[in-house]
Amino acid sequence: MPGIADVARLAGVSKATASRALTGTGYVSEATRNKVRAAAASLNYVASTSAVSLSTGRTHNIGVVMPYLNRWFFAEVLEGIQVELLERGLDLTLYDAKPGTRGRQRIFDDYLARKRFDGLIAVGLEPDDNELERLVSIGFPVVSVVGSGDATTVVEIDDDYAARRATEHLVELGHRDIAFIGGGDATTQSAQVDRRRVSGYFNAMKAAGMSANARHIVSEVTLPGAYAAAVDALGDARTRPTAIVATCDEVAIGAIIAARRLGVQVPSDLSVIGIDDHEFAEMFSLTTLQQSPREQGRIAVERLLEHLEDPDLPTTVERLPARLVVRSSTAALDPRRTTGAIDRREADHAR
Repeated sequence: MPGIADVARLAGVSKATASRALTGTGYVSEATRNKVRAAAASLNYVASTSAVSLSTGRTHNIGVVMPYLNRWFFAEVLEGIQVELLERGLDLTLYDAKPGTRGRQRIFDDYLARKRFDGLIAVGLEPDDNELERLVSIGFPVVSVVGSGDATTVVEIDDDYAARRATEHLVELGHRDIAFIGGGDATTQSAQVDRRRVSGYFNAMKAAGMSANARHIVSEVTLPGAYAAAVDALGDARTRPTAIVATCDEVAIGAIIAARRLGVQVPSDLSVIGIDDHEFAEMFSLTTLQQSPREQGRIAVERLLEHLEDPDLPTTVERLPARLVVRSSTAALDPRRTTGAIDRREADHAR
């Protein structure tokens, strides 16, 4: 296997010059740099990571820490990160930090502190755990995909807007009895994304003059969890909503499956809208607010490299737009249902 000495000999330069030409450190004329690169190419020489690290002080490796690997959003973000890093010739070290596990604790207490990378991309870490602050205190640049505060640069979608726009779509179709499903309530732990989306829903209902009709159906943010919650919510025709805003597409799909098994027709009896444009959204003809997790991952790499080049660069929050994609899971409210569950609840309340 050829080494740097072989490259230097073929290019007619010293080993130090060959190293500078290939790593980009120190001054080397353009002509010499081209000559060294041509020699390296002809020998199929690839600089080892350790050699580059010794000469530049960088590992050319980016760490990525995320709580789940098998969920659609996180897998898509990771794909975007990996593609961008490969384009730039950088390595990736992945940390699977499942919440509540001993492994996650060891990652934050030990592995990340070893600084085996130049910077870190944190995906979906909750600020309540003070984990982002711990990462920043270690001393290398950190960019978050989904986050809050100003401890790191953040790349995300506008979750409040996405939920507001989803709710407004149903209001525009004539629905008054619109429920939100997914995430915990005020007394339980829920992800900041779900809290923002719940807030966007309530804001839209208030803007439409329908605050009294708003209701949040608490459920796990999984397809089975949403299915179970939706069975309870849709089982009683007297209190059944005419439309549902789901915190994400997986929750929306769980609600659609529950409706089908209960004999509730979507969208004639029940309109359902999600947020994500999950890979299964088209299969279920799901109306949704489309986001691009891969693009968030790609942009996160760009922002991290900018912080590596300029450590004094201020942190920013970059919110990508979410676009309404209308399919056939939502429809205009049947006029015959305008005196439905709301009026029955109001009558019960009056009694």
